[in-house]
Amino acid sequence: MITLSALVVTLTAHKLGPLGGRLARDQRGEGVISAAIAVLVMAFLGAAMWLAFDNVFTSTTDRTSAQVEQIGS
Repeated sequence: MITLSALVVTLTAHKLGPLGGRLARDQRGEGVISAAIAVLVMAFLGAAMWLAFDNVFTSTTDRTSAQVEQIGS
């Protein structure tokens, strides 16, 4: 991903002339963007895991309650 973006910046810089050389060397935002993407991916994974966990324990609670009521009656 970083290689592709570097290639695009380099090709764009070549067409821009003197300003483009500075753009090709300037990758200050790359780390911040990568970190933001990693945080978003982890947030979505965490949300998916929470939903799965909640569904498993909700159904387990319901089945356990039904079994206890059946045994008690």
